[in-house]
Amino acid sequence: MSRFDRYSLPLSTSSDLAAERYRAGVDLLLSLWPGTAQMLDEAIAADPDFALAYAARARFHAIRAELAEARVKIAMAQELVARRGTERERSHVEVLAFVINGDAAKARAGALAHTDKWPRDIVIMSLLLGAFGLLAFSGMADHDQARVDLCERNAKHFEVDDWWFMTYRGWSHGENGNIKLGRSLTERALELRRHNVNAVHAVAHVLYEAGAGDDAEAVINGWLPEYDRSGVLHNHIAWHAALIALERGNTDRALALYNENVAPPVATGVPINVVSDTSSFLWRMQAYGHVVPEGLWEDAAKYASGYFKQAGFPFADVHMAIIAAATGDKAALDQRVDALATLVDAGNLPAGPVVPAICRATLAFAEEDYVQCAAILEPVAHEAVRIGGSGAQREIVEDTLLVSLLRCGEAGKARALLDERLHRRPSPRDSHWLNQIATV
Repeated sequence: MSRFDRYSLPLSTSSDLAAERYRAGVDLLLSLWPGTAQMLDEAIAADPDFALAYAARARFHAIRAELAEARVKIAMAQELVARRGTERERSHVEVLAFVINGDAAKARAGALAHTDKWPRDIVIMSLLLGAFGLLAFSGMADHDQARVDLCERNAKHFEVDDWWFMTYRGWSHGENGNIKLGRSLTERALELRRHNVNAVHAVAHVLYEAGAGDDAEAVINGWLPEYDRSGVLHNHIAWHAALIALERGNTDRALALYNENVAPPVATGVPINVVSDTSSFLWRMQAYGHVVPEGLWEDAAKYASGYFKQAGFPFADVHMAIIAAATGDKAALDQRVDALATLVDAGNLPAGPVVPAICRATLAFAEEDYVQCAAILEPVAHEAVRIGGSGAQREIVEDTLLVSLLRCGEAGKARALLDERLHRRPSPRDSHWLNQIATV
C-alpha cells in the first residue's frame, strides 16, 4: 500500500522508500519549500528507474529556470516511463515534457485532458493554476474564470481541508472577484500548512484585491522570516510588502524593502519574477510622483539584458518594455514592438494586439507624451488581462492610464476609471487619486 502518492494513485516503483521520498518531495514542490531537490534526489537514488521522480525533479528545475537540467531529467523520465509506467504516468510525463520543451498549447490541452481523467494528479493540475500557470499565460481574456471553473469542476475529488487544493481554489476565486471566499480558503490553507509559500502568496494576492493592506502586511511580516532567502519566491513575497508601503506613500519603507529583498543585486528569485518585480515597483514609484534613486533603473536594465531577448512572451514583453522605456532604450523597445506586431499579424500571439500597444504606451509615458499614452491605452486597457500574471501585477497598466489621464487634463475620464476601480478594489491611494482629480 505504500507505493502510492498522497492521493492513492499507484506509483511504478519497486521501492517503498522511493515512494515515500516522492510523496514528501511533491508536497515540498507544490509548497515551494526548501528541501525539494534533496527529497526528490533521494527518491531517484532509492529507485533509479522511477520515472515520476525524474519528472518531478524536472519540474522543479523548470520552476528555477534551470532549463538544460530540466530537459535532461524529463528526457530520462520519458525513456523510463515508456518501459515501466501506467497510462496515467505516461500522460503525466508527456504533459510535463510539453511544458519543459516550451509547447504551451499542447501542454495546456494535455493538462486539461489529463486532469479530466485523473483529477487527483495534482502535479499536472497545478500546471494550469496560479498567476503564471498555463491558463493565465494562455492569452485568454477569461482565464481568471477558467481557473475557477477548473477548481469547482474538480472540488468533489478533494477533502474539505486539502491544503494544496484549498490554496489554489481560494486564489482562483480571489483573482476572479469573490474576495470573501478567496480569503477564507487561502487563510485556512496557510493554517493547515504554514510552510507553504504558495499559500502565503495566495493570501497576499487576495488581501491585495480586498484592499486589506494592514492585514497583508501583518501576514507577510509574521511569515517571511521563516522562509529562507534562497527560496524561489522570497523576493516576490517581499515585493508585496514593498507595494503595500508604496501605496500608503511610505516611500522610505518601500525602498528599504526593495533594496533589501527585491533589487537585482540581492534577489534570489527566477528571472521572470526579478524582471517583473523590479520594473513594476520602480515604474509605480515614478508614476506616483516619487524620484527613483540613481542607479536602480540601471541595475534593473543590466539584469534584464540577459533574459527574454526574443519577443512573444507577453508578460515578460510588457515588463521588458517598461525597463527599456524608463532607461531611454528606444531602439530595443521599437525592436520588441515590431517583433510583437509581426507575431500578431501572423496570428502567432494569442494575447493579441494589446501586447504591442502596452509596450508602445510605456514609451509615450516615459517621454511624457501623456496624451499619446492615454490614446493608446484607453481602447485596450480592458484587454490587459490577456498578458497573464495576477491582478496586482497587471494593475500597473491601469495606473499608467490613470496618471496619463490626470497629466493631460482629462479629469472626467480619470474619475470614471477610478470609480470603476473603487468598486473593484479599494486602495490606500484612493484619497490621493481623488485629490489629484479635484485639482485637474
